[in-house]
Amino acid sequence: MLNRIVSWLVCGIGLIGLISVVAFADETKQSNKANVVVILADDLGFSDLGCYGGEISTPALDGLAKNGLRFTQFYNTARCWPSRAALLTGYYAQQVRRDGFPDGKKGGGSQGTRPAWAKLLPDMLKPMGYRSYHSGKWHVDGARLAGGFDRSYSVEDHDHYFAVKNHFEDDRKLPPVDPAKPHYVTTAIADHAVKCLQDHAEQHAGQPFFSFVAFTSPHFPLQALPEDIARYAAKYRGGWDAARQARWERMTAMKLLTCGLSATERDVGPPYHLPDALEKLGAREVNRPLPWGELSDGQRDFQAAKMAIHAAMVDRMDREIGRLVEQLRAMNALDNTLIFFCSDNGASAEIMVRGDGHDQSAAPGSAASYLCLGPGWSSASNTPFRRHKTWVHEGGISTPLIVHWPRGIAARGELRHNPGHLIDVVPTILEATGGKRFETWDGKPVPPAPGKSLLAAFAKDGSVTRELLWWLHEGNRAIRVGDMKLVAAGAKSAWELYDLGADRGESKDLSAKLPDQLRELEQLWTKTTDEFRDLATRDAKP
Repeated sequence: MLNRIVSWLVCGIGLIGLISVVAFADETKQSNKANVVVILADDLGFSDLGCYGGEISTPALDGLAKNGLRFTQFYNTARCWPSRAALLTGYYAQQVRRDGFPDGKKGGGSQGTRPAWAKLLPDMLKPMGYRSYHSGKWHVDGARLAGGFDRSYSVEDHDHYFAVKNHFEDDRKLPPVDPAKPHYVTTAIADHAVKCLQDHAEQHAGQPFFSFVAFTSPHFPLQALPEDIARYAAKYRGGWDAARQARWERMTAMKLLTCGLSATERDVGPPYHLPDALEKLGAREVNRPLPWGELSDGQRDFQAAKMAIHAAMVDRMDREIGRLVEQLRAMNALDNTLIFFCSDNGASAEIMVRGDGHDQSAAPGSAASYLCLGPGWSSASNTPFRRHKTWVHEGGISTPLIVHWPRGIAARGELRHNPGHLIDVVPTILEATGGKRFETWDGKPVPPAPGKSLLAAFAKDGSVTRELLWWLHEGNRAIRVGDMKLVAAGAKSAWELYDLGADRGESKDLSAKLPDQLRELEQLWTKTTDEFRDLATRDAKP
């Protein structure tokens, strides 16, 4: 009988899948501790996924949401490397020297070196027997294996999707990908993540695992497989204003949000003024979210093609996530794997040309093109919020958060409006796995971390409370206490005050009406900033 079963499995799913299934089929060989998978997108907008109101096909993530939870008020840091620091350490990036302070004093830096006590999550999980795997973008100081990971495929080239030039396996540099060979980095990242799980099932079935899968999609350059682009070729000819309205209507029907649709800020362009980029990209590019009807026919065609590529990149990422989920299922590990999916910042309004440059005659989305989403479509991707990546208005810092853990979460398909932040991921995982932070390092106490476990919110919405949430990036700054948020766009800009409970779209500035509350929040922001600076500079080298 056993021989017949084995023969059927080999024929049906192949030898590699058989190894995974057999290795995990016996429950007595598996750890009772939850496995953990954290999937991070790059520059994904709040409303890009189908389950968050978007029109892009994302059945894998929609399926996780249907059988898990969607958070509606989850935040990142507005930028890639600070978000990764917060996600993997549980501290705000400034606390661990991974983002700067307003006056540029030492201890911050845009991408500094973490203090010795600021360990990454794999080191915290290791005492419980976890093996840790990293696949994709890194953007954290230090090497991957030195950070506690047992295996790693690191993409350090953020300007190529078809022929990566700078990438590493287990911290050893790999040769550049041959441009003549089929290759797409989103698939390569998933390939490595799946391979690590297959190897884990074969060689370490008795141990729990942590897999950090950090896709580069849909970060610029907009480059996608032709067959993926073709699925969206005619999708966006109605323009960004129509797409934004349709997304907001779907989100409202889903009861994701109750706020109105914020007005498109027509005069807000990319966060960095790079006039040479417009010359390289040609007359069909525009650096403002102008009314769609004011664009020329050529501009509309060009802009619609850009969003089709962005959608194709998200679509492909979802397909690869689907492969990852199927691997977990094949290992009989899906039910006891705590899966998080989120984005490192909001969609990007940046327009630039890097890498190998941009060939205006090349097919949009091909390896010879270098396109960015820009403020028009970024405004649509971040529906219904204001601003974009780098800003700390809601559009720059709001991310979808999908949590899936059948064995640990009784709810299915429910929403959670409990505010949360990337600093909460580490304490949530540690509580779920029975782990704990290091209390001392090198004979000295480890500073307390600001994150909160969201485990209680998995069971009951609103059960996790906190004193505040805080932001600072390139002069953009904000603080949230309860539903009140103080925010400013740039170091020299005036503070704005919003009641997010009634106005998540940040449309009604209450600063003139509530000056006492503004001053109170400003003082709290300054106090918190000074505390973070003190921590970052405490043991910094002169």
